[in-house]
Amino acid sequence: MNKTSNYYFTIVIPVYNEEDNIFPLTHSLDAYLKQALQKTCVLFVNDGSSDQSMQHILEICNSHKNFFYLDLAKNSGLSAALKAGIDYTESMYVGYMDADLQTSPDDFNLLLSDIVDYKMVTGVRVKRKDSVFKKLQSKIANGFRRIMTNDGIQDTGCPLKVLHTDCARRIPFFKGMHRFLPALVQLQNGKVKQVTVRHFPRRAGKSKYHLWNRLVSPFVDCFAYRWMKKRYINYTVKDSNLI
Repeated sequence: MNKTSNYYFTIVIPVYNEEDNIFPLTHSLDAYLKQALQKTCVLFVNDGSSDQSMQHILEICNSHKNFFYLDLAKNSGLSAALKAGIDYTESMYVGYMDADLQTSPDDFNLLLSDIVDYKMVTGVRVKRKDSVFKKLQSKIANGFRRIMTNDGIQDTGCPLKVLHTDCARRIPFFKGMHRFLPALVQLQNGKVKQVTVRHFPRRAGKSKYHLWNRLVSPFVDCFAYRWMKKRYINYTVKDSNLI
């Protein structure tokens, strides 16, 4: 039996070369689990790290009963790691956060407060602790994405998100998908709510984002989304004798 089925909420954390952040992150997560609104577990997804991240994850999972892991055979990117986490989650709700500690797991309670009435609740980072150049790139990319998708989402790059697991599994996945999660939920006619969350400076390690994957690649992906939106299939089953 999949161990996540014993929980209501699973936090998926893709990890790629974050060895200096793993233990501080675990300390924050462990504290959050004690006051989470729902019975919660953590699922690390090691995305082919070449540092000591996986060794740290094994040590943590061996000593913390509510922590689990997936170890991908090779580095496949954030969207693939996120998809793997969702595929292997059987709790009612699934969430996502980065391993860089620039957001706090405590803020998941803000999102969980509304998840019953929405298919997805996503964070909006306030007072971002990033460089001016990084914030400018994000502002341009977010603005272009909103025009192309008409999703109304202020901060699709915020890594704090909570979804109904059944909805998350129906999302069409592709490289760069993580930038379009709210829009892809809306394709299913799912309602999305935005909630402000805190943001912190990166404590250790290096950002995996640069001009290409923060600005240029999302522009290209927007056209792929527009193509998909016109061809997306929605259906509702009226009756069945399967159950």
